[in-house]
Amino acid sequence: MLPLDFILFLQIIIFLFITPGTPRIVIISYSMNYGVRNCIWTALGDVTANFIQATLVIFVIGSFFSDNPLFLKTFKWIGVIYLSYLAYDIYKSRPREINSKNFISKSFFSFFKDGFLVAGTSPKAWMFFPFIFPQFIDFSGNFIIQFFILILTYMLLDFISLVGYALLANKLISWIKTNPRVINSISACVLIIIAIIIAVTEQY
Repeated sequence: MLPLDFILFLQIIIFLFITPGTPRIVIISYSMNYGVRNCIWTALGDVTANFIQATLVIFVIGSFFSDNPLFLKTFKWIGVIYLSYLAYDIYKSRPREINSKNFISKSFFSFFKDGFLVAGTSPKAWMFFPFIFPQFIDFSGNFIIQFFILILTYMLLDFISLVGYALLANKLISWIKTNPRVINSISACVLIIIAIIIAVTEQY
């Protein structure tokens, strides 16, 4: 049994994924600094957080978010602080040499954790899953099957888009050969801007 308006759901999430949001900014910078292979762990952390978010919304907390705006505000400020930390970490990291096979030391868990926390503390994600995601589930039918169709589709397309951004960024390494810190600086600035926008404009 397909979820309600499944094609519309696909259109919405594809639009979200091709838009350069916070997880994609992080992936681009990590691809430049650590290589595409390591970015896979960051992407896995991202989609794992999304799975937990969707599961909590559908099976555990239901309308808790709409009834408790303070909870969303807490996640918002955790996200703002973590984005600021990531911006600093990315700016201070030393980009790898263009033709080098040696990458900066960083554990797989650290990559996974960064992807998980960026997605897990994103106010946008916590707005999407409680308020948009359930609209595509017919709770009078077998909603468990519908849930898994929706979330697995979401996770697969999200993962593909993140890896796609990592591959594209890696192909652009030669473009920054004369100024290897440019992507780090741009990525850090974008993350700071996103953090400021979230801090100032999010209303609950």
